[in-house]
Amino acid sequence: MMTMNDDVERDQHTMSERNRRSSPRHRTLKSGKIVLGNRTMVFDCRVRNLSEDGALLKLPSTIDIPDRFELRIVNEDIQVIALVRWRTGTELGVQFEKSTE
Repeated sequence: MMTMNDDVERDQHTMSERNRRSSPRHRTLKSGKIVLGNRTMVFDCRVRNLSEDGALLKLPSTIDIPDRFELRIVNEDIQVIALVRWRTGTELGVQFEKSTE
């Protein structure tokens, strides 16, 4: 159950993250997969907004999700390493790791 404190916490994260973004995020509703441990564990998620640099992910619980993971967006050619910048009980704000090529 979501409480008033969860709403306040999310709003604070959302406002501070918005101020630091280097590219605008676009609202979306895509299916995603959080892939862990050489593809031995996979968590389904919803991608609620997306930019070149990051995303907002929604899932039933963020407890078992580490601070760095592979994110795949279903039905699109997107596979990135995501770094958690903030979290609530059911949402993750992630930044995509830049490749060093």
